[in-house]
Amino acid sequence: MSDLERRQLGRTGLSVTVLGFGAMDLGGPPAANEITDDEAGAVLNAVLDAGINFIDTAVCYGVSEERIGKAISGRRDEFVLATKCGCTPGAGMGGPHVHTQENIRAGVEHSLRTMKTDHLDVAQFHRSLTRKGWEEDGALEELLKLKQEGKVRYIGVSGTLPELAEQVDAGVFDVFQIPYSALQREHEAIIAKASAAGAGIIIRGAVARGAPDNWDKRYYMLSRDEMTGRWEQAKLDDLMDGMGRIEFMTRFALASPDLDTTIIGTKSLEHLRSNVEAARKGPLPADVVAEAKRRLDATASRPS
Repeated sequence: MSDLERRQLGRTGLSVTVLGFGAMDLGGPPAANEITDDEAGAVLNAVLDAGINFIDTAVCYGVSEERIGKAISGRRDEFVLATKCGCTPGAGMGGPHVHTQENIRAGVEHSLRTMKTDHLDVAQFHRSLTRKGWEEDGALEELLKLKQEGKVRYIGVSGTLPELAEQVDAGVFDVFQIPYSALQREHEAIIAKASAAGAGIIIRGAVARGAPDNWDKRYYMLSRDEMTGRWEQAKLDDLMDGMGRIEFMTRFALASPDLDTTIIGTKSLEHLRSNVEAARKGPLPADVVAEAKRRLDATASRPS
């Protein structure tokens, strides 16, 4: 039995570890750096062996889904599997996202085949769609059909402001995947609103790829200079009490009562072990979180 804390993924009732695994890094170029099938398999099995039970991927993350199918489909009952649709199968990270009935079904069917499973626990739109975007070509209607067919258990959106407000108010999505970290707190209020409405909350970007040493602006929506400026202005190094930045960022995110799981990706077994150890230590003490937020409020890292 894993000693990682578990929380309920909103109204889904799924029990998920607070530390999840983002599998983009296992997909290879262009989504990530080179990695072999054997290396990816070793990481995925180590993820499950460490007790992590939530894995998030996407159709467009290179061969990430294929490697999940090869490496751990035989352990399918050990993990909750989330992927994203709207991507074009075979097109990769740079490919178009098409939210038609046909492409939503094609994406889900592709994920089922490549990951060698008969169901996806969570299927999320990979773009922060407006109501028009999920209605006009039948994207949501098709995703709900797939849910009725048992191919998808729960549906969600990988969303951001300003569209998130409309998505939450629609009341049709079971989960939301939202960027959030100490350095990027703009979504704090909408995360709380979505959680209060019963939605499951999946946090991405919690460690900002090492905060602030290395990250991708496309994923975190802030530049390196913006992240660095917020960290330095808030003088967060003064609050770390001997821990590293990744540990601080991870445990800051875990301190949110609205977070159900946070996905952190890596292709390094060493980094995976470090992430697990940080999560096992639990949330930062309440007084440290309060002081960090007080300092961050003076920067641009504050709720919108």
